[in-house]
Amino acid sequence: MKLLLDENLSRRIVPHITSYYPGSSQIALLGLEQATDKDIWDYAYQHDFVIVTKDYDFIDLSTLYGSPPHVVLLKTGNQTWQATAQTLINCQGLLKSVLVTANIAHIEITN
Repeated sequence: MKLLLDENLSRRIVPHITSYYPGSSQIALLGLEQATDKDIWDYAYQHDFVIVTKDYDFIDLSTLYGSPPHVVLLKTGNQTWQATAQTLINCQGLLKSVLVTANIAHIEITN
C-alpha cells in the first residue's frame, strides 16, 4: 500500500514512512500543488495511491465516487510531522486490514 500525502501534510514525512509504505509520496513532491482535489483524486486512482489528508474534501469525493482510491482522514489535531509519521507507522496493520481486506472506502484516525 502506498500513501499519497495531501498538501496539508509535510513532505518530510515521506522518507520516514517509505519502508512501511513503499512508493509513498506527497502532493508537492509530485508537482501537484496547483491541482484540484478532483485531479488529485484521479491521480491517486490512476497510480494506486491511498490518499492521506486532514481535510474532509476527499471524504466528500469518496462518498460521491466510492473507492478506489481509499482515503485516510487524520483527525490528530496539531502535531509535528514526526508525530504524524509515527501515527501512520503505528496504524499500518489497521490500514491494511480495513482498507484492503475489508475494502472500506475511508477511515478516520484519531489520537
